[in-house]
Amino acid sequence: MFGKLREKLKRFTRQVEEKIEEEEKKVEKGAEAEKKPGLMERLLQVEIKEKDVEDALDELELELLEADVALETVEALREKIKEKLVGKKVRIGTNKAKLIEGALRDAILEILTPEKKLDLLEMIRSKEEKPFVVVFVGFNGSGKTTTIAKLANWLKKNGLSVVIAASDTFRAGAIEQIEEHAKRVGVKVIKHDYGADPAAVAYDAIQHAKARGVDVVLVDTAGRNELNRNLMDEMKKIVRVTKPDLVIFVGDSLSGNAVVEQAKQFNEAVRIDGVILTKLDADARGGAALSISHAIGAPILFVGVGQGYDDLTPFDEKWFVERIFGEE
Repeated sequence: MFGKLREKLKRFTRQVEEKIEEEEKKVEKGAEAEKKPGLMERLLQVEIKEKDVEDALDELELELLEADVALETVEALREKIKEKLVGKKVRIGTNKAKLIEGALRDAILEILTPEKKLDLLEMIRSKEEKPFVVVFVGFNGSGKTTTIAKLANWLKKNGLSVVIAASDTFRAGAIEQIEEHAKRVGVKVIKHDYGADPAAVAYDAIQHAKARGVDVVLVDTAGRNELNRNLMDEMKKIVRVTKPDLVIFVGDSLSGNAVVEQAKQFNEAVRIDGVILTKLDADARGGAALSISHAIGAPILFVGVGQGYDDLTPFDEKWFVERIFGEE
């Protein structure tokens, strides 16, 4: 996982380490000239200057862009790395690679950590008037329908009752697909015929949940793209009618920087509250996961890490950083 991103960060570490070592040699020569060799390991230190990291940052910036990290995220990451390294005093003989990697870890962790974090279980359980309504949006082929089933399974395992609204009345086979997934995880589906008003399906599912005391309604919607104005307007109507507690964007992490642009488009249309990234286990670059939360200001709630219904993992920024640096 994230092998390409890991290699780029290691290269940056080596480049900065070499620059610091060059400065160390200059300091050591000066100490020897002054006949103070005894100070070498105890007192002599060098300060990391901007010029020591600038060239390495230029190269890292290009490599991150090639790894599908969004431009605004690359720029923010660059500034955070500089803040954590430039001006830092390094004692001669210390582990420079560890120091540089620590700065990288902290910078990436700050980028990944949203201003507002969401505890989905706490939000659901604390809502006085049930049901808690979640509308799912996303591009075609992002794995949205399967992800809804995975989340339904996760919610059930946490003691919550769930009903799914089959509001994708546009795509052939969509209703049958969500029904099959729901059957496998033991969740009821509320559906209408193809061509029906998707907002009406979602409304009926909410009424069903209210009447039967169901905790959560998960609303499937048709996959969209920015060129299909009718489907985008339909999605806005679903959100107006259902007044959801959360709008979740489901994105394919293998789409790289494209998924970040998709998320921005949906965020402008309906305001995304959270993100689920699919296929993270197959993503060697890591660009989407590193970029998406920073780009739209919404936290990553879960990541898909396999094909099974249990392969949906609550996202943890520290876990992600550990994966980047190879701590599997």
